[in-house]
Amino acid sequence: MTAMKESKCKCRMQLWGMLGCILLATACKEANEQPLAGGSYETMKVTVSDQELNTAYSATIRGRQDIDIYPQVSGTIQELCVAEGEKVRTGQTLFIIDQVPYRAALNTAIANVKSAQAALATAELTYESNKELRKQNVVSDYTLRTSENSYLTAQAGLAQAEAQEVNARNDLSYTVVKSPGNGVVGTLPYRVGTLVSPSMAQPLTTVSDNSSMYVYFSMTENQLLALVRQYGTLDSALVQMPDLQLQLNDQSVYEEKGRIETISGVIDRQTGTVSVRAVFPNGKRLLHSGASGCVLMPSTYTDCIVIPQEATVKQQDKIIVYKVVDGKTTSTLITVADVNDGRTYIVTGGLNVGDEIVSKGAGLVREGMTVK
Repeated sequence: MTAMKESKCKCRMQLWGMLGCILLATACKEANEQPLAGGSYETMKVTVSDQELNTAYSATIRGRQDIDIYPQVSGTIQELCVAEGEKVRTGQTLFIIDQVPYRAALNTAIANVKSAQAALATAELTYESNKELRKQNVVSDYTLRTSENSYLTAQAGLAQAEAQEVNARNDLSYTVVKSPGNGVVGTLPYRVGTLVSPSMAQPLTTVSDNSSMYVYFSMTENQLLALVRQYGTLDSALVQMPDLQLQLNDQSVYEEKGRIETISGVIDRQTGTVSVRAVFPNGKRLLHSGASGCVLMPSTYTDCIVIPQEATVKQQDKIIVYKVVDGKTTSTLITVADVNDGRTYIVTGGLNVGDEIVSKGAGLVREGMTVK
């Protein structure tokens, strides 16, 4: 009797187990057949419009001409004639280096010139006299030749003394360090009494011509190719491209607009970019050499599809949007123009006018989700 009871219990347990598996399989099948639970998402109808986008490029600002000022002679600084940040003109005195040893060297050179002039005059008289005496056979040919050589030596001695005088005058003039161009004086790391020399590592100062400023930035190879295709040639692009804006480090936009002046013809092998130089006027001296910012380059598109970037999901190098078809989401791969203002995309493929897409929160959407 006990064995029969145990057998009946085992049969009942197996029956209940089989029934549970059947119920579980049925529930899973029904769950798979049901659409994913969705929610309320903002959607938009795809239309075409004209759009102007600004592509931002990181940039560095430099003076039109930054000239490092080095001394050409050694000596101690006797006088500082300018202050940091002061505007200077071409030829204006910046520093005066101790002139005493160079004045003495010049006086010595002048005295040597006078001595050489006297020696030349004496040698000339001797030579001319020996020429006359030789005609009368009073002196030998050797004596005449010797006096001629002395005369030529005296001429060379005078030329050498005059060259030394020129060098001495130049050295003396170099003690007055002048500005080679118009601009603004940079920092002044050396003060009165400091010993300076031409071999010093740090310049006396830098004179920066900031009447207009050069702004340097880089453009990718694809952006360069798109630019050339848009305008036909690189030279045409430089002429026809619209004015640029400059966003400063405090996120404000500089009031003056600039233009691209040159584009490098060589692509950097390491970065795959080309160097671009733009010029911006700087009448109010708001821009400073060494500053940084962003160049904003406008690009105009007509009859194009524009969608917000928050309507997309980026997976590696692919961009996906979710179309809404019969109330359910369908992922769609799109292509966009190579411009990026951080807010919108210009769609070049994958969407058509009239398509409905999820316009906000696309990162939370999944394939086949029901969207209200």
